[in-house]
Amino acid sequence: MKASIFNRIEERLSQRDPSYREKIKTTDRRRYDWSLCESGTLSEAELLETYLAATQLPTIEEDELPEPVAIPYLSAEYLTVNCCLGLEDENNGLKLLVCDPYSINRHRYFIEKLCGKEVRFYLIRRSLLERLIAKLNSAQDQDGIPDGAFSDNQNEEMLKSLASEAKIVRLVNEIFSRAVEQRASDIHIEPGESELAVRFRIDGVLHTYLSCPLSQYPAVASRIKLIGGLNIAEHRLPQDGRTNFLLGGKELDIRISTIPTICGESIVLRILRKDSLAFDLKQVGMLEDIQKKFEKLIKLPHGMILVVGPTGSGKTTTLYSVIDKLNDGKRKIITIEDPVEYKFPGISQMQANADIGLTFASGLRHIVRQDPDIILVGEIRDRETAAIAINAALTGHLVFSTLHTNDSAGAVSRLLDMGVEGFLVSSSLAGVLSQRLVRTICQECGGSGINFNFTGNRCKNCSGNGFRGRTGIFELLIVDDDIRAAVMRNATSMEIAAIAVSKGMVPLNEYGMLKVKDGVTTAEEVLMATIDNE
Repeated sequence: MKASIFNRIEERLSQRDPSYREKIKTTDRRRYDWSLCESGTLSEAELLETYLAATQLPTIEEDELPEPVAIPYLSAEYLTVNCCLGLEDENNGLKLLVCDPYSINRHRYFIEKLCGKEVRFYLIRRSLLERLIAKLNSAQDQDGIPDGAFSDNQNEEMLKSLASEAKIVRLVNEIFSRAVEQRASDIHIEPGESELAVRFRIDGVLHTYLSCPLSQYPAVASRIKLIGGLNIAEHRLPQDGRTNFLLGGKELDIRISTIPTICGESIVLRILRKDSLAFDLKQVGMLEDIQKKFEKLIKLPHGMILVVGPTGSGKTTTLYSVIDKLNDGKRKIITIEDPVEYKFPGISQMQANADIGLTFASGLRHIVRQDPDIILVGEIRDRETAAIAINAALTGHLVFSTLHTNDSAGAVSRLLDMGVEGFLVSSSLAGVLSQRLVRTICQECGGSGINFNFTGNRCKNCSGNGFRGRTGIFELLIVDDDIRAAVMRNATSMEIAAIAVSKGMVPLNEYGMLKVKDGVTTAEEVLMATIDNE
């Protein structure tokens, strides 16, 4: 390895860590490089990019790697100790996967001089390499914890020890890092009968990211629990936690949920990237006509405005965009949420906590005594909350909230079903926005999943899915005198919807087809998002 390569690595890493040059004088370069990843200063992908740029060595994408197989002259001990993996090529040579450039000369001497094989080196992420080595040696892997082997105290200490192992720290960091790179909103850790599956939810769809030997599950689960401040030894009851996590110099807000299953604890992590959060009505996907109508609606001095749709339809993002737009410092804005997903400067935000009796209803009852101008209620779940919200809307407050209904007209029926009197609904409700999220066609490959500019390879922009990102489709019902009269005579949702359409409301599916016409999404996406309204 030429000194100039070391110098290039040193120069690049010093830009991220000013103390780098001084530190490597007293410690091993490789060890210090990895301490940068473990501390969150760098992500593994960023460290790999540094190595690739300095050495000009090639890499192999994860989905292009073949299944690892044993090579006679490379023992399991050699692979594990040196963190490398061999792949035989068609010319009777050897492709050697390594995670850093520092040991290349030693590998070359051993393999070429002692084994008589020509070797070509490829750099890949260390956690991926360790996972491949573990997979190759999984039949002999005895790192798991046998059931009943320890008392509760011993088991807790063993779990903490496993969770602190460097390879487990790297593996969990890599899962987080790859999830962020692929724009995942959620990470699912799912133990099965024979292996551990890790899946990412990307643009609303789950994709399997990796499978690990089941023996790694206790350590992985324990590491995540430690990060989230959960009880590491409790695996019989559901737990919830939240943490801020530094990765590649960027802060992630992660919510953690665990539930017991017959194969172990299912763990789901919701990722909120603080550096990429943007709340803007122009960015949620509204076409100009509906955006103008909605912006006019939210400027009313009082009344109740609902955003409706199923879980994961983007209701919170839309409401946060509204609050951000209205947060001009001239009005008192108070929210009650479960949970508070994003903190706004200048806004009083309350976290609901049913365990201590702080429900939406009880919190809202106190909020109206705080002289607010605008109130956001995370969700109307029961008659009590609905009644207080409506009373607030009738007494000079602008109230925003959400409901789980299929369409905008269904919000009226839902409130009536809760036991709210029709005259209160008709008097307080100003409008209902129904929404869904649909995946948007990848602009690099046009939805094919193949980038033909690069000899027909899988499109990297969308990982071969044909879609990248999501946008909203909307249906806006504005409550006018005709709608109010229909509510008062207890009209059905279909009747209310028909009146709204006659007044210019564009139904969800038709709105979606406008996005199809513009080349934003596909008819299949719109159909899947709106089929529950047919």
